[in-house]
Amino acid sequence: MTPLSRNARVAGLLYILASAVAIVRLLYIPKALFVHGNAAATASNLVAHESLFRMGIVCYLVGGTLWLFVPLALYRLLKGVDQTLAVMMVILGSLMQVPTYFFNTVTDVAALRFARGGADFLSVIDKPQREALALLSLNLHHQLDLANMMFAGLWLLPFGLLVYKSRFLPRFLGVWLMAASVPYVAICVSGFLQPGSEDRIFSLGQPLMLGEVATMLWLVVMGAKDRSGAARQEIV
Repeated sequence: MTPLSRNARVAGLLYILASAVAIVRLLYIPKALFVHGNAAATASNLVAHESLFRMGIVCYLVGGTLWLFVPLALYRLLKGVDQTLAVMMVILGSLMQVPTYFFNTVTDVAALRFARGGADFLSVIDKPQREALALLSLNLHHQLDLANMMFAGLWLLPFGLLVYKSRFLPRFLGVWLMAASVPYVAICVSGFLQPGSEDRIFSLGQPLMLGEVATMLWLVVMGAKDRSGAARQEIV
């Protein structure tokens, strides 16, 4: 295995691991525990399945931590192609996205505290009010995730362009990644302009968003193949 291919596989493995861990809180927990528009039922689910919800918080934190290293691993692989684009990829993919994971932990902890009650300082708030505040905290979490979709889309533009220009990864993956940026940005914009429309945009955009999955798998399974001396540009 060449150093170039090894770097590609490391980046792909980190990409898959970070995505798989974070998706527990991003997709599974909301479907399993949240009842849209029903504060009492949602709060009841949080209390009844507290361990599951706490696991979601931990997965979210771990996913955010791993995501620090995904763009850096890709930077190591692709910086020889165009360093300016590679730096932009790291800024949009890591520096702008990761803080949201940690800020959003606070909204989840707040939701759980409101749902559970029990603390003396919360005794002044009636149960229906606490349930409403728990749902509000979860809604704020969603709004922060929604805002983060902007950067989740924009980082794919320099990433895709680097893949396209690299000559050691297939050009169709670069095009697919750049196209995948569109639904992410659309989810962000439509979610704020027309709340509730983001699920429909997500469903329509899935064929484009699968470009990320295809790239992850290609990096892990196929690695990177030097076709024009590109391996000499890498930094081991």
